[in-house]
Amino acid sequence: MADSTLLTPELSGAETMGGESVRFEELLLQASKELQQAQTARPESTQIQPQPGFCIKTNSSEGKVFINICHSPSIPPPVDVTEDELLQMLEEDQAGFRIPMSLGEPHAELDASQCPQKTWNLSPREGQGCTAYDVAVNSDFYQRMQNSDFLRELVVTIAREGLEDKYGLQLNPEWRMLKNRPFLGSIAQQNIRSQQCPRIQELGTPDAHSPLGTEACPERPHWKLWLEAPDLLLAEVDLPRVSGAQGLSLEIGENRLVIGAPQALYHLDASIPLRINVEDSRAAFHHRRRQLMVSMPLLSV
Repeated sequence: MADSTLLTPELSGAETMGGESVRFEELLLQASKELQQAQTARPESTQIQPQPGFCIKTNSSEGKVFINICHSPSIPPPVDVTEDELLQMLEEDQAGFRIPMSLGEPHAELDASQCPQKTWNLSPREGQGCTAYDVAVNSDFYQRMQNSDFLRELVVTIAREGLEDKYGLQLNPEWRMLKNRPFLGSIAQQNIRSQQCPRIQELGTPDAHSPLGTEACPERPHWKLWLEAPDLLLAEVDLPRVSGAQGLSLEIGENRLVIGAPQALYHLDASIPLRINVEDSRAAFHHRRRQLMVSMPLLSV
């Protein structure tokens, strides 16, 4: 259960806000209660069958490792930027660009690449045991990656680091792509989390006289992020030039928060250092404060 005392001084200090402040606090408490129920239920997921792309070979202290780079249209694509823009983003902030991908479970395979060509019926002693992983990205992005050595290198690097983080591996950064072999073993179905964008709830009455700008370059808003409880993360985003929730866009990934405002007033693309429960996240816009509050339950590690 989240402790609301951290927010009490701020919510009760402005008495002129009246019912809006009370409603704002109720929203956060409701999110905390729903989190308790959500922890006992399995998150909604979609089963996909990744299509083969290409296979790379590397190794770890345990032996040879193969990574099947696959693709599926069900996986969301990354932000559409040019390679020059991407290079600039990576130079300025390594965590500013993310490629959504699904990391499959390890499966044991038999690598016969070093066996004589005349050997047809391989026994376990004749082949070499190895481990294979299936990593899937968006199909359209995969087609784009086919024509770019830079994107291919980037995807392999992110996939390797993702597997290391998820399974506690230490993979050799050196790798080579197999020729005429798009995958090793068999590519299994994977379950991916269903993407749901939280609805932004209105608190109060929009100000019809609020000034709206027409600047071409959006401003990065001031924002705060804190851990309200061990399993609940809160974000508070100041949007002083926005009059209401209409036109605001909010995207939440497992470790990413993206907020956009109408007429390109604001844009925030932030990396979150914790895994977010997307389906149970909630958001509310406070008119008097001109603030967007996002409540993000956390997934267990």
